[in-house]
Amino acid sequence: MTAFPPLALIALAALSFSGPSFAQDGPAVAAPGATTTIGSAEKIAPYAPRFGRARPVIAVVGENAGTVMSDYVLPYGVLAQSGVAEVVGVATGAGPLLLPPLKIRPGASVAEFDQRYPDGADYVIIPAVKHADDPALLAWIGAQAARGATMVGICNGSIVLAHAGLTRGHRATGHWSTHAARIKQFPGTTWLKNTRYVADGKMVTSAGISAALPTSLALVEAIGGTERAQALAARLGVADWSATHDSDAFRLTFGDRVSAVTAYFLRPSDDIGIEVADGVDELALALSADAYTATLRARVHALAHSGAQVTTRNGLLLMTEPIGGQARPMDWTLPAFDATPSAQVLDKALTDITTRYGAAAARLVVLETEYPWQRR
Repeated sequence: MTAFPPLALIALAALSFSGPSFAQDGPAVAAPGATTTIGSAEKIAPYAPRFGRARPVIAVVGENAGTVMSDYVLPYGVLAQSGVAEVVGVATGAGPLLLPPLKIRPGASVAEFDQRYPDGADYVIIPAVKHADDPALLAWIGAQAARGATMVGICNGSIVLAHAGLTRGHRATGHWSTHAARIKQFPGTTWLKNTRYVADGKMVTSAGISAALPTSLALVEAIGGTERAQALAARLGVADWSATHDSDAFRLTFGDRVSAVTAYFLRPSDDIGIEVADGVDELALALSADAYTATLRARVHALAHSGAQVTTRNGLLLMTEPIGGQARPMDWTLPAFDATPSAQVLDKALTDITTRYGAAAARLVVLETEYPWQRR
């Protein structure tokens, strides 16, 4: 099973006229192992220092072959700028880490991380990845859990944790569209919905992509306290990071299937450039790139004057293309990021997508990101 959010596969599933097995029309039906709840009082347990560390060590780990960009970048960016922890971007192997549509050079491979931190991480953040049953990834997170690390699954990163056997006996959640599939494949886990994140001891899991922000702020609160989290939330433009969420509001309609299958066969028609330089806000970049990609209408490119890698605001090494050096010219380039708070960039992208591609395309983004957006 892939742990990527499934909307790229909706078009193919729609051809069967029965819809994807993981996202049925109409109200959800509770199944064995499932619990429906609206979470508001979920709290991640306060950080307990280990190994004499002044700050916890947080590893954000991805699979080189493919990892959901926002699932990886949002927790990394939020936690790095919070100052409450030492945050390391990790990949299963050496070389670039593919975060479609972009690439980064991770700070360490899992082998290099183990050399630097033989006691292990205090927290391991697991995004949705291309191969949820990747043996190297499963072995590494299993070893980290055995050393006492708290596992934090973002979106369908919970499927990776389930493949590793770590969610068994726990409450957990994931992207709205895989709820039924998770219940069927991993009945030993109590799968919840209608909650942005679930905290069950050393197991924390979140809903779809946009839930990475509130989950990361909840982790900042657990490590650095409420005031620290409130100050960061205000700076990012996040009004609330509670677990309150209505995943039942996200449903795949016949119209969504038509939109997806049409876009699939037409293929992305636009090449969109995002000009970047050292210090670029990785949160704004990830939210924008994922939004335009999720329309199924566009290919997104990170462009820099030198064409060399740039360092984001919080230390990620982003691989870029030279401005004007592509085989095909850009159809258009996004305006430079302005003073809009990072978390509100997705709203701006959705407004532009609605104008440029129509409401149906914006709805695909909303479904993919599990973002409760109301057009203003």
